[in-house]
Amino acid sequence: MSPKVMPPLRLIAGALLMLGPLAASLYLLLHGGLITPGVAVGVGLPALAGVVVILRTQRRDTRAVTDYVARLTDEPSTPVPPLASPASVRGLTAAVARLHRVMTGRVEQAQAQLEANESILEALHDPLVLVGADRQVVRANQAARGLFGDRILNRDLAASLRNPSVLEAVDAVLGGAASRILEFSLPVPVERMFEVRVKPFQRRLPRPVPDENALVPEDPAPAPPVTGRMVILTLHDITALRRSEQMRADFIANASHELRTPLSSLLGFIETLRGPARDDLEAHERFLSIMHDQASRMARLVNDLLSLSRIELDEHMPPAGQVDVLDRLDGVIAALELKAASRRIRLKLEAPERVPPVVGDEDQLTQVFQNLVSNAIKYTRENTDVTVAVSLADGAMVGFTSAVPLAQRNGRGHPMVAVAVRDQGEGIARTHLPRLTERFYRVDAARSRAMGGTGLGLAIVKHILNRHRGRLTIESAVGVGSTFTVYLPAASDAALPAAEPARRQA
Repeated sequence: MSPKVMPPLRLIAGALLMLGPLAASLYLLLHGGLITPGVAVGVGLPALAGVVVILRTQRRDTRAVTDYVARLTDEPSTPVPPLASPASVRGLTAAVARLHRVMTGRVEQAQAQLEANESILEALHDPLVLVGADRQVVRANQAARGLFGDRILNRDLAASLRNPSVLEAVDAVLGGAASRILEFSLPVPVERMFEVRVKPFQRRLPRPVPDENALVPEDPAPAPPVTGRMVILTLHDITALRRSEQMRADFIANASHELRTPLSSLLGFIETLRGPARDDLEAHERFLSIMHDQASRMARLVNDLLSLSRIELDEHMPPAGQVDVLDRLDGVIAALELKAASRRIRLKLEAPERVPPVVGDEDQLTQVFQNLVSNAIKYTRENTDVTVAVSLADGAMVGFTSAVPLAQRNGRGHPMVAVAVRDQGEGIARTHLPRLTERFYRVDAARSRAMGGTGLGLAIVKHILNRHRGRLTIESAVGVGSTFTVYLPAASDAALPAAEPARRQA
């Protein structure tokens, strides 16, 4: 519906100026008896009719232009200007149509540029968050939503990012301070270090839309631009950098500590072979055998240190592949059968008929299973069984809810695949259990070294499971044996077993 069109005040004033002197003159002539009332009416009526025609013509032309502008607003395509209108109206509507086409083209260009900017922001690898003056999160790109969850939008920044230093910097910059750069860490699910840049952002806000029914002056003064101060947070993941620095320090400290004893032994045997035992062939054979064992232990230690360093470097990046747990366990058991047979140990695999795949890295999970089964073979009693049991578990029931992002959690927890390795060894005292996954921690250091252990196996298992957002639990009773259970998030929402499943046994 077209808006109501009223003649401009200037046009009405002009009409009154035209009729006023004529009406006054006719009144004076009629009052002086110079003309009759019929002559006065005959002269005044045509003049009044002419003014009315002018006003009606102006109103009709204005309404035609207004209707055409309204159709330009409502119709997606540019409508044809009214051809039956006077030349003045056709010229004006043609000019409006040209202006509409130009503005439509500019709007399309701006829309395309806006969509391109949106695509660029969404494709950025670094999280980017736009915070309003009230510390409400206005925008967050895909990387930021993946880090903090979709619930970060339209909420106070403190609801998703609880670091006091970052919040203080945001408040300061919103209050007018200069840009700030600082570091902070996110402790869960795996600790990650970020460098955050807090920079002010001045946004031009849209002017308020005027009321259509309000009186607007013909020459309004231009309104000043309305701006709002905001803050842009750009987060850069520096976890790998900080881990590399820490790993260099840890590697030097650990290597120097663990390599000192075998190197001292090697140097002592070499000096003996070059001195008193130079011609003693029997001593040569005995010392060379010991030197070979010490050198092999150092090689295993260096390999484990390098393996642990590589795992820690990528620990903050969860894997994206899928792994068949039963297939990996079959391979590990087949590879360790000879080692188990040398101590008359039987390896058993108990598992449901169907086990869902888990999210993980195939090589790293193979290393986890191999370390656990190999440890069980080392420490169980001879002529006993080592059992590997696979089952499904509810993540919430095992007290573990951070295996999946917050947005994907449900009331019952995410399905987990549990792999339990049980031995029948001497068991471990409860006081030692919390420290078993520390580097180089050994319950019995002499026995561990005698068996060729480096003290890094369970540390490697822990860091691999951290990367996989999994969990390791240890249960042990002295004189009975130990059970090491690995929980890994299933790749799909597999149904949890309602009853004891059918098992296969190897």
